[in-house]
Amino acid sequence: MTALVRWLRKPAQRRTLVGYTFIGPFVLGFLLWFLIPAGYSLWMTFQDMDMRTPPEFIGFGNFQDIVWDKLFWQALKVTSLYTLISVPLNMLMAFALALLMNTKVRGIAVFRTIYYLPSIVPAVANAVLWAWILNLDFGLLNALLHAIGLPKVLWLQEPAWALPAIILMSMWGLGGSMVTYLAGLQGIPDVFYEAASIDGAGPWRKLWNVTIPLMSPVIFFNLVMGIIGTFQIFTAGYLITNGGPQNATLFYVLYLWRNAFQYFHMGYAAALAWVLFFIIMGLTAFVFRGIGRFVYYEEEG
Repeated sequence: MTALVRWLRKPAQRRTLVGYTFIGPFVLGFLLWFLIPAGYSLWMTFQDMDMRTPPEFIGFGNFQDIVWDKLFWQALKVTSLYTLISVPLNMLMAFALALLMNTKVRGIAVFRTIYYLPSIVPAVANAVLWAWILNLDFGLLNALLHAIGLPKVLWLQEPAWALPAIILMSMWGLGGSMVTYLAGLQGIPDVFYEAASIDGAGPWRKLWNVTIPLMSPVIFFNLVMGIIGTFQIFTAGYLITNGGPQNATLFYVLYLWRNAFQYFHMGYAAALAWVLFFIIMGLTAFVFRGIGRFVYYEEEG
């Protein structure tokens, strides 16, 4: 104890102790909630685990099974198609909405709040709400179609309409992206628009030559986060359609969850999780290499 007291008398040692005290919770959380579980799940990928018998080492057997698993390819196709359509659509709609919300009109804060609120509604509540909206018999969407003389649509019962219905549902929460775009728009100095006006630029020229280049870092951020988020969609497919009909909404994470907690194929589910990790990492790297070079970053000075 005396040695510890003498050690703490030195200012440098006290600063070191304070530093370790502050980073301790993060390091502990990183080890307990990420590094150790990730290492254990990597070990699980080489095991045949069914939660009832001791695990058996099978090497790369789980990954070989993935290659020949038709449901894996179906889940990957559904998730990729969902990402390919919903990410650009949501980005475009959120950006257009942010442009509208950036106008200086009376009561604009109320409209910003209204458009943002759906994005903070819990995912389960959103799923229950949209299950009612898309209901065949008494859903709001089919009621609107009937009111204008159009036939009802089997939104959740027809394979051709199930995935578009989930994509439509995803647009309900574009308020979060809208706020990000709005923050970027309000960070653009007016001097750029004044200079463009002096040069004779109209609204569309200002949008294309001033707003979009200066907003490219925000657009790029939303693109990357959108890809990562859509590849992890689960709640809508689980609560609304349960992967149906005919696996039309069998999203990747839903298929992973089924293998882990319905079939108890924990080793196979861990392999699916690591495959998803490498897919997302590869897509993110591709976006950074292919699209990141078009992002404009204003140089200081």
